[in-house]
Amino acid sequence: MSLLLKNGQVYYKDKLQNLDIFIENNKIINVDKDISNKAKEIKDCNGLTIFPGFIDTHVHFREPGHQEKENLESGSRAAVLGGITGVFEMPNTSPITDNLEALNDKLSRAKNTMHCNYAFYFGATNENSNKLNILKNLDGCCGVKMFVGSSTGNLLVKDDFYIEQVIKSSSRIVSIHSEDEDMLVSRKNSIEEGNVKSHYNWRSVQCALSSTKKLINFANKYKKKIHILHITTKDEVDYLRHNKSEFVTFETTPQHLTLYAPDIYDQIGTLAQINPPIRNMEHQKGLWSGIDDNVISIIGSDHSPHTIEQKKIPYPKSPSGMPGTQTIGLLMVDYYLKGKITINKLVDLLCINPCRLFGIKNRGEIKIGNFADLTIYKLNSKFTIKNQWIESKCGWTPFDGMNINVSPYGTIINGNEVVWNQKLINKVCGKPFSFN
Repeated sequence: MSLLLKNGQVYYKDKLQNLDIFIENNKIINVDKDISNKAKEIKDCNGLTIFPGFIDTHVHFREPGHQEKENLESGSRAAVLGGITGVFEMPNTSPITDNLEALNDKLSRAKNTMHCNYAFYFGATNENSNKLNILKNLDGCCGVKMFVGSSTGNLLVKDDFYIEQVIKSSSRIVSIHSEDEDMLVSRKNSIEEGNVKSHYNWRSVQCALSSTKKLINFANKYKKKIHILHITTKDEVDYLRHNKSEFVTFETTPQHLTLYAPDIYDQIGTLAQINPPIRNMEHQKGLWSGIDDNVISIIGSDHSPHTIEQKKIPYPKSPSGMPGTQTIGLLMVDYYLKGKITINKLVDLLCINPCRLFGIKNRGEIKIGNFADLTIYKLNSKFTIKNQWIESKCGWTPFDGMNINVSPYGTIINGNEVVWNQKLINKVCGKPFSFN
């Protein structure tokens, strides 16, 4: 199979350039002006911008156990229609992914099912906390996920002894949901029946900060890499800024960069309920400052779908989580077009850093010899995000009605056209990521 992309605006060697890309046997063979190689298929990309394939390092596709909310096929379909070429999927399924049998089951389910590339997290538990060296160099496994604060599912590691064990024993990066469980339990009297605004009072800034400080200390003590997920507070950003560590990286999400309390709770109610919560604009500004000075290394969607019926149950019985894999790339490119981030920062957050920090082989850049994973958008093209456009089984988005200045166009994965002109081409081309 060979494919020639002509006349595109290509992000190549740290800048946008008018170039062609020649692809053969899943890989990028040449990037240059006016390539004349004969190809089985030629695509005119005039007016289109071609990025390295965007990777969403934080999704919950709910399979096995909760396929009424999402499954591997529908979640990956949503991802590719939004321009995402690969995902890291979380272990809080049913059963949980806390052993090699469960991991292999997910890999088996993904084969010939997922439209995008993939890797799965291995869930940390008290029982396996000292046995995590088995995951070294395992294809299709992106690392260890640990919940030190309770959220969806049954993967809570709350005691310091076991938290320390997980970080100490893991041969792979440990990604962590960071909230102090003891504080969450002690603050349950903050929860007000029927008042979703009490969610961000209950899951307070101090709950997040206390946990994150402790985790950073453990990472430094054992010289082990940790990646703290969905950071929500300026306090955490400030702490890592002033206590720099070569062993610690941060992620935040588009929803925490875009939505803010209390307004969003007034607008969409329990649809805005997530863990950790949407906070006020002061914290949002703190997150943006963390992106500006590289305290935050990755943007992940934390795609956590629930059906609209489940989400509309009165608080606090309503579940936490919102979809996001279909919108993450578009929102971040829109921020680039608005001048909030540079194009280099955009590519770092969604392409370069996921590959560098997690050790993904031969991806993340448009480079001769790399796998041909490409995200193709039409910039300066008006697009409205709507519930009807969402491919996730849940069928809704917190960004419904938002107007952006970029529209999706194409997604190429392993050299195959998976999406073109916003239409899914029926090819299941996803492969497991390989890691250094």
